[in-house]
Amino acid sequence: MAKETVEILIDGGKATPGPPLGPAIGPLGINMMQVVEEINRKTADFEGMKVPVKIIVDTDTREFEVEVGTPPTTALIMDELKLEKGSQDPGMDKIADISMEQVLKIARMKFDALLSNDYKRAVKEIMGTCVSMGITVNGKDPREVQREVDQGAYDDLLTS
Repeated sequence: MAKETVEILIDGGKATPGPPLGPAIGPLGINMMQVVEEINRKTADFEGMKVPVKIIVDTDTREFEVEVGTPPTTALIMDELKLEKGSQDPGMDKIADISMEQVLKIARMKFDALLSNDYKRAVKEIMGTCVSMGITVNGKDPREVQREVDQGAYDDLLTS
C-alpha cells in the first residue's frame, strides 16, 4: 500500500485541473475532477486566500484524501482588514489597525497550527505577525499590547 503525498498552495474555493494542481497529481492516475471538487468544497470558507492543501494518494487503489491547512497568518490578517499587502517599511509605515477582538478571532482560526497551548500566547503570536506587517493593535505598537497581555490587561477577553 504505497502512498504519495502532494502539497500545494491553492486559492480557496478556486482549484482547477490546471497548474499547480494538474502537473502535481496528473502522474498519480487519480480522477482529477473529483480531487478538484473535493478541494473546492473543503476550501470554500477560505475564498480569496491562499490555502495549503495536502493530497494523500494510495497509488495501489487510486483512492485519495484531501487535508486542508489554515491559510498563513498574514493572509488571515489581510483578509480581516481588507488589505492588499503589508507595509513596505513596517518599522515606520503603519498601514492599518486591528482590534484585540479581531486578533483573538484569527488566533482561534489558527490555534491548532500555532505553537501556543493557550489563547494568551496565541494572540501574542498573531501580534508578532502584525509587527512585521506594519499593523497596530488597538492603536498601539503590537509589542506594547503584548506586554499588556502579559500583565493581564486582556484576561477577561482571552478566557471568555
